Order: sequence, then structure tokens, then C-alpha cells
Amino acid sequence: MKILIIGGTGMIGAHAARHLRAHGDEVTVAGRGPIPAESPVAGFAQIQGDYTVPSFTLEQLAAFDGVVFAAGQDVRHKKPEDDSREFWANTQSVGVPRFAELAKQAGVRRFVQVGSYYHQLRPDLAEHNPYIAARKAADEGARALADDSFVACTLNPPSIIGAVPGPSARRYRRMVSWAAGREPGIPDFAPIGGTNYMSADSLAQAIRGALLHGEPGAAYLVGDQNLSYREFFQMLVDAAGSGRVIAERDEEHRLQPDASIIQGRGNTLAYEPDAGDVRRLGYDRDDCVRAVEALVEVVSAAR
Repeated sequence: MKILIIGGTGMIGAHAARHLRAHGDEVTVAGRGPIPAESPVAGFAQIQGDYTVPSFTLEQLAAFDGVVFAAGQDVRHKKPEDDSREFWANTQSVGVPRFAELAKQAGVRRFVQVGSYYHQLRPDLAEHNPYIAARKAADEGARALADDSFVACTLNPPSIIGAVPGPSARRYRRMVSWAAGREPGIPDFAPIGGTNYMSADSLAQAIRGALLHGEPGAAYLVGDQNLSYREFFQMLVDAAGSGRVIAERDEEHRLQPDASIIQGRGNTLAYEPDAGDVRRLGYDRDDCVRAVEALVEVVSAAR
């Protein structure tokens, strides 16, 4: 298939692009700027565009059999000066369904949106959190366009473990430095609570599975391993080879601040993905340890 990945230069998009190309698909990545030379998708065909403006055209999208939307922005991308209502509308609740509708009008037959697990696992969280409410609206708005001619579905994954050279590697620099024992000012503990984690490679497999076997209008809650934050931090420390043992405390931690724990510190977002969905989408389980080791390697090499 000829596949366009919106957000293809980002961490999730880049993993998907490489996986799809390795399985014989003709992959084009879309991003707002040129592809950096260090990017793992440097050399891929590229379209420059911004779905939030919007700037993509029917003519551009008409060349593709399938579109993977992996560009949904979150709280990390929101600037203090951004108007909250406008930002979430442009990046999520309005922007994503608007782009999906353009893809449908262009004759794209398969559309896979990469969303987030919060609203599918805990619908109540969307009642008070503007980001989660916007994710929910983006998910439902895109899937509402699905029919026999436009197979639109959503993958709602948990916390993703992965990094590629560039911004995603830099985002983990302090955490990997701490895991290696080079940040004495950051204490050796993790906050109580936890969540489900999934590797970027497993998500890439699920994306390909959704392109091939996804059902029109379906929302798939995908995931891999339920881990406490202490277990995840310990995986990082072990991968960095520092030999320390991480404790657990009911305190805020600089590397996992309370603002990033949507369910609230001390709570856990745990679930088991539907076995039938895992088979349909064809993604690997029990991949978190390997993914953490790969993350540490990528981040360490990017210094």
C-alpha cells in the first residue's frame, strides 16, 4: 500500500514508518518542517504540511491508499501563551476529524488514528480534563466518518516506551542520566501508582495490523504490561547498569511529576487488552524490558 504518516517524523510515526517500509509498503512521512539528517526517516519521501492550519490538500492525499494519523498533540506541545480552547480544538477535537474528512473526500480507503487510552479506559476522566475531552472528541469524530468506503479506526495506546534521535531522545536525557547515577540531586525513589506501558515497536505492529484488518468505526484499546512507576524506574536503572535499587514513596518526583499522573498519584491505570484485538492487530506483548534497554541506548548515543 501507499501510506502517508501524519507526524511521521515524530517518535511514534518514525517507528511506524520503518516498520511499514520493512513489510513492503511505500511510505511517505508528513511533518511541519524538513526532516533532520539524524532522523531515522531521513531519506523517506516527505510532504510538508500542518493539519492544524490546515494546509494539506485533496490532491496530496488522493495519492495514498492509507493514512496513519500519529500527530495528535498533547500537553507537552501547549505553550503558556496558547488559548486552551483554541489549542485543543485545532490540535484535537476539530483538527483531527477535519483532516480525516479531507482524507475521505480524497478517496483514501483506510485511516488509522493513534489516540490515547485515557478516555476509553476511564470515560469519567474526560469530564474534567480538557486534554482528555479533546482526545475523546477527536477519536469519536474521526470514527464517525467510517463506512465501507472509508475504513477509519482508532488505536488508543497507553504510555509508550521509545525514543529516536532528536527531540524524543532529548526529552529522556535527564531521566537516563539519573538512571545511570549521574544526577545526585534527584533521589532514588518512584511515586506510588502506575499504569500500562507499551513499546513503540509493538504499537507500530498494531498500526500495520489496523491498516490491514481494522474494522470501520472501531476503537481498539491496545497495551502491553501493567507496571508500577517503581517497576518502570527500576527497568531504567537496570538498563543503565547502575545497580541501584529504587524505592517507592508517596511523594512527588521530578521525573514523574503529579501533573503527568492523570489518574492522580497513588492510583493505577491497569488493564488487559482484549485478546481478540491483540490477535487481529498482531502485535507483540512483554516487550517493555527490551524497549527500555533500546531507549537507554538511543538516548545515551545522542549525547
